[in-house]
Amino acid sequence: MIAREQTAFAALYLDAHFEMRTGSSREAVRALFAAECDLAIITRELDVGERAAAVRGRLELDGYRFARDAVVAVVHPDNGIENMSVEQLRGIYEGTLARWSEMGGRPEAIEPVIQPMDSDITQFFLEEVMGESPIRARVYTEPSDSAVVARVAANRAALGFISMAWADRGAKALRVASVTGLPYLLADPEAVYNGTYALTRFDNLYVRSDGPRLANGFITFVTSREGQAVVRDCGLVPTSVPVRFVRRSPLRGSH
Repeated sequence: MIAREQTAFAALYLDAHFEMRTGSSREAVRALFAAECDLAIITRELDVGERAAAVRGRLELDGYRFARDAVVAVVHPDNGIENMSVEQLRGIYEGTLARWSEMGGRPEAIEPVIQPMDSDITQFFLEEVMGESPIRARVYTEPSDSAVVARVAANRAALGFISMAWADRGAKALRVASVTGLPYLLADPEAVYNGTYALTRFDNLYVRSDGPRLANGFITFVTSREGQAVVRDCGLVPTSVPVRFVRRSPLRGSH
């Protein structure tokens, strides 16, 4: 998504040039604090330790939310399971729920998939789903959302979690409830926008307050109507422009 934002920005401002580097949110924040970069783009808020470090270093930072994302649980399209609670997700990765039949599915062992432990999405999953519980189940590790989708789409017993931008690309997204018994919701744009979907997160832009004008100009673009259209087109939910959801009623047949 950020590459598309950069391309759109460069088309408007031909003299603007900057270099993008990829890495984890922790690496991006460290580089921003060390003045090794001018803008950090991360898929979470600054954590307590990072905020404390900024205070100790007398760093003044400005942060901007620019997209809403969600973590989506996905299974093989032929898997009969449609709903899953956060508690059940935790049980699977703890190893206390081991077979699909325990949730009304086929008598097959569940094969949970994760992304690397230091990745942003897995760190979010550990905090929001696992809490104090460690992952004890035997898991398969894939390097990216696309790789998780590929494994799940090819394996009827697999379960993974991905960004909502990768939902509906070959795997089946599950409805998720924050607590067993509460409504199960898909991570559709409206549920993510209003925060009723259980596993919602924000993408953020951080700059030093005294940073270069180019970094602030890029933020202005990303949070503008044009930049937020890129967010929408990439499968995430805009945050800085008004969003309207339209529900169309089924057409009635004529008589």
